[in-house]
Amino acid sequence: MKNAVNWSVLMIAGLCALSAQAYEVAVYYFPSYHPNPVYSARYGKDWTEWNLAKAATPRFPGHDQPKVPAWGHEDESDPAVMARKIDAAADAGVDVFLYDWYWHDTGLFIGDGLEKGFLQAPNRDRIKFALMWANHDWIEIFPAKSSIKPVTLNPGPVTKETFVKATDHIIRTYFSQPNYWRIDGKPYFSVYELMTLIQGLGGVEATRAALDDFRDRARKAGVGELHLNAVMWGVQVLPSERTVKDPEELLGKLGMDSVTSYCWIHHVVPEGFPAAEYAPWMEQSAALWPDFVKRWPVPYYPNVSMGWDSSPRTTQSDVFENRGYPYTPVVVGNTPAAFKEALTRARAFLDTQPADRRILTINAWNEWTEGSYLEPDTKNGTGYLDALREVFGGK
Repeated sequence: MKNAVNWSVLMIAGLCALSAQAYEVAVYYFPSYHPNPVYSARYGKDWTEWNLAKAATPRFPGHDQPKVPAWGHEDESDPAVMARKIDAAADAGVDVFLYDWYWHDTGLFIGDGLEKGFLQAPNRDRIKFALMWANHDWIEIFPAKSSIKPVTLNPGPVTKETFVKATDHIIRTYFSQPNYWRIDGKPYFSVYELMTLIQGLGGVEATRAALDDFRDRARKAGVGELHLNAVMWGVQVLPSERTVKDPEELLGKLGMDSVTSYCWIHHVVPEGFPAAEYAPWMEQSAALWPDFVKRWPVPYYPNVSMGWDSSPRTTQSDVFENRGYPYTPVVVGNTPAAFKEALTRARAFLDTQPADRRILTINAWNEWTEGSYLEPDTKNGTGYLDALREVFGGK
């Protein structure tokens, strides 16, 4: 009997250890690869960012462009196309597609990849999804020309009326879905630029009131409490990005529940031009994780970036000079093996955190025109997905 009791204790301890080692991997998804009326009206019928990816050329000796997707230049608003992406992601250990989501004062923008593709896919229950409201200015960089300052096509700040309309749509269309991602039972909703939100809504107090109203409407709709996340960054990338002043204090004033990052370049500029090595970029970025945990008054979820190359968004005939986004350093050496090392470090770091904070964001599933993607390409095949599966697939 004594041996049986000891065996039971060991079994319970083992189950607790397994539970404590659970992770959640959320990968950003950029939905710019399906035809839509706005793109067609401005750039020509059925234009998508695949056009930029296909037109990319090497900008310096050894530059690996164009990047060619192994699955072809697919339409992500096709449920059958999305079904393959879902299976590949789920098999590799991705728990969440964290959609870059766009809603300006003009309404929903490039939303069919999610609403017509993902939500209509027959296997959508294999993976969860959530929204990261990419509320930055949408500027003319398709492609950018070095001699011309990009014009703003859709301003990021929105009015209170737009905010209510957008969040009503979120509550009704997304939060009600059974596979919407929840943290501690609360739907996760992330905001890319807090200062842009504040600018549009008329100040910090007005923004807190709008967020509180968002929470209240979600409760009344039966959604329950919300988990509001802020994307934080310290390096300006897009010309119009607005710096957050006193971010630690601001998080409390707005009632945010957590912070994360979108990509490493928001914190560490890759060293070297035109080429910057991945390894030191990774070293510097990973070294910030403990500092971020100490800095923020709410949980911080670390980020791993697969790479960076925004040159497809530049005019290919321009001289490639370090002029600022998208004329920025190109990260090289970001092989699947190097990416695996970054993931391994992230997992080790997550093991030092409380069990309910072991969440990792990754840039990105398909940022093809910024050089950060997990989808298979014709050079590395499924190498990046294999790396993810080897580190996080077993959870």
